[in-house]
Amino acid sequence: MRHPHEGEPLSVGFVLLRRFTMMPFAAFVDCLRLAADEGDRSRQLRCHWVFMTSGGHDAMSSCGAAVTPCSPFRDPGEFDYIVVIGGVQDEHDAVDEAALAYLKRVDSAGVPLVGVCTGVFALIQAGLMNGRHCCVSWYHHGDLTQRFPDIEPVADRLFIDDGDRLTCAGGIASADLAAYLVERHLGKAWAMKSLHIMLIDEARQGSHPQPQPVIFDKVADRLVRRAIDIIEQHLGQTISVDELARRIGTSRRNIERKFREELGVGPQKFARDLRLRYGLWLLHYTAKSVTEIGERCGFADTAHFSRHFRDAFGTTPTAMRKSAGEGAAPVDPFFLHVGSRSQVTR
Repeated sequence: MRHPHEGEPLSVGFVLLRRFTMMPFAAFVDCLRLAADEGDRSRQLRCHWVFMTSGGHDAMSSCGAAVTPCSPFRDPGEFDYIVVIGGVQDEHDAVDEAALAYLKRVDSAGVPLVGVCTGVFALIQAGLMNGRHCCVSWYHHGDLTQRFPDIEPVADRLFIDDGDRLTCAGGIASADLAAYLVERHLGKAWAMKSLHIMLIDEARQGSHPQPQPVIFDKVADRLVRRAIDIIEQHLGQTISVDELARRIGTSRRNIERKFREELGVGPQKFARDLRLRYGLWLLHYTAKSVTEIGERCGFADTAHFSRHFRDAFGTTPTAMRKSAGEGAAPVDPFFLHVGSRSQVTR
């Protein structure tokens, strides 16, 4: 492992996986770039970075923009951190075995690994997150728990520093994590310089909560918000009201009363409606079968899913998919339309 001395640059190696997401990558590397030099001259003085891919080929992002030049994987000892930027998750994509082998090599060298956005998926696939805390975006929480049921991810904070494993929800939160590392190695003034030029008011701590879907704009009660957060993170399974109450530190009677006061329905119906809206979104925007969608939304079987779906939306999942293909109105990507109580209780 590299042991930097005062005056040496902070050295970061980026592993850019196939169809990596541009926003978290750009936010992280620009924070380093702006801290590296005086003004906006972009010289790699206080910070040094290298972009790496399997074979050293150009890195293609999910938006179609390519990053070049990229280097083949280098000796991990050259770096203070290796940052893995994950890409679009497609279960049909081939696993980058060379990248996973490199991450294991980084671990053996004792260099801290940073999983940004879905980069944490690669760390898990490499067997490097067993028994570790793991931060993920609320948007990818369901995918992660379904693919890796033995991993317990956290989706209510921006990033987690677990020593030689750091994981970040992605998006603009990667700038917060980069600033956190810049401050650790170079001092707070350099971290604040970067954030101010990026028009970010101040660095947010890793424990800062992730922005949540639109439902939170309509909910004032703290316990109800916490309960909804848990429900959203477990759309693929049914959580009993007793378990929900236990996890937020209250009684079943209290949480049921608060849900009815805030939303006009009990937590059990709210959770089922949310899972149905998730199914509605999957019907519009994925090619998964009705059976797969029902399972993913936590229903016991296709008949169970279809029956509740018809009750909620007035048509079957199959008919809804057909209407989606005919140009029906788009579905809210956050699965919720909470403009009034009538919409919640439909």
